[in-house]
Amino acid sequence: MFKILVPAVAAMGLVAFAAQTRTPTYDLTATPVTMGWHLSHEGTMAKLAYGVANSDQLALMMTCEPGRSSVVVYGAVQPIAPHLIQAVDRSEELDPLSGGDASEVRIALRDPTLQSLASRGVLRVRGEAGDFDLTAAPAEQRVAANFLAYCGSARV
Repeated sequence: MFKILVPAVAAMGLVAFAAQTRTPTYDLTATPVTMGWHLSHEGTMAKLAYGVANSDQLALMMTCEPGRSSVVVYGAVQPIAPHLIQAVDRSEELDPLSGGDASEVRIALRDPTLQSLASRGVLRVRGEAGDFDLTAAPAEQRVAANFLAYCGSARV
């Protein structure tokens, strides 16, 4: 009888231990993830992105090279400007990473919609949720102004 009773009690104990509910621990002191404007350079190309720093969580990214008259805009939201130009021919193959959801447009470097990001700290955009403003703090406005100045410069 002990040959059966001891293993049965041990098995029940293991099942009871494994079935215990544990209270998850949360780090309440962690800072919340915030989105903002970030500038980076890759070779001669400048990238101004609105999203989470050092991640691929972006709502919008703008790229340019010095001396160009337009900026290429990628992302889930697009600036609301009367003169947006489709930058990609839709007859090309779809981007496998986005499944074709990412859209790419060009906007003139001097477009008032784009210039308002540096001057007023507001970029009016349109996305699936409708129209809204992406705002920039004063330091981010300076970053946007630096981006636009770099794009319009002749340096390579």
